[in-house]
Amino acid sequence: MSLASVATGRRSRKRTASWEWLRTFWLPPERATPTMSKTSNKPLIAAMIGDPAGIGPEVCAKALASAELDGLCDNVLIGEIGAVQRAVQVCGITREVRHVSAPEEARGQRFIAVLDPGDVVPTDYAVGSPSAAAGKAVVNWIGLGQQLGQIGRIDGLVLAPVDSVSLKLGGLVKDIDELQPPDTHMLRLNGSLRVVPITEHIRVRDIAATVKQATVLELIRRLDHHLRRWGMTAPRIAVAGLNPHAMFEEDREEIAPAVEQARAAGIDASGPISPDAVFRLNLEGRYDAVVTMYHDQGQIAVKTAAFAGACTIYMGLPYVMINVPHGSAFDIAGQGKAQHDSLLAGLRTAAALASGSAFLTT
Repeated sequence: MSLASVATGRRSRKRTASWEWLRTFWLPPERATPTMSKTSNKPLIAAMIGDPAGIGPEVCAKALASAELDGLCDNVLIGEIGAVQRAVQVCGITREVRHVSAPEEARGQRFIAVLDPGDVVPTDYAVGSPSAAAGKAVVNWIGLGQQLGQIGRIDGLVLAPVDSVSLKLGGLVKDIDELQPPDTHMLRLNGSLRVVPITEHIRVRDIAATVKQATVLELIRRLDHHLRRWGMTAPRIAVAGLNPHAMFEEDREEIAPAVEQARAAGIDASGPISPDAVFRLNLEGRYDAVVTMYHDQGQIAVKTAAFAGACTIYMGLPYVMINVPHGSAFDIAGQGKAQHDSLLAGLRTAAALASGSAFLTT
């Protein structure tokens, strides 16, 4: 069975059933070994090209054609090869594009390797417009990347931008939130600013009810574990308060005891720290990462510090999985002018973390 066929099976629209399908799909057991330790000292990082009608193929092609990945990792693209060939042409890239049947075929190569499951062709969609065909293909490509990561065929997976309208038209997921793997947290990066919230897209009026001692403690522990796994020897974790100046009951009764428990377990955690100061302290280098109490508390800081180059890591997986913070930009798709900073930052970060080198500083 070819690896490309992994992503073509039918999936339930229900999130749990969908991810169970990924976990249980058969592949030869002798192949389920980590790629980096098996054949190379460099990690093998895949990039899913995103919606083929958007800028995803272009930013992937630009990133792989740059010299900034040399020596860091080997790369393979997951998606439609026709979209990558078109991207190379409009971006003026001279590097050859080749189809591969397995990710390992990309190791040590200078061509742009594409693992194409064959579930969509250029005539199925129009560049610059959402489509059901693209939405279905993107979900399948993510599924293929996830499965390859779970069985150790790749060391990292970076997701180029997808389009929410295409996803809805495709009908395999109801909204973009369903693409987040279950039991994961999303760590946002922008330079030295690293923040992870205890919840994602919930109503502001519901936030206070989610700030519980056990929940905060669990996230502190998970963050400390992943930072150490990725190569940070002594992580310093700041925990933001919920309220102004961290001065009310949730801060005293839920967050503070969680921090105390974490410290008792040997974790270098501090808090609750006033939300109007904690991100500056992280940027100044006093802390390595910040646990926040809700989505926008940290996202505002990340996107204000600088937008280009930001990315998101999914904590809770046995491999590195990263997303970029911008959309498919249909209005400029096919013109070769999309910036690839965030995708490149995602690939570089995935390579560094997969090899246990901690976060890149340049």
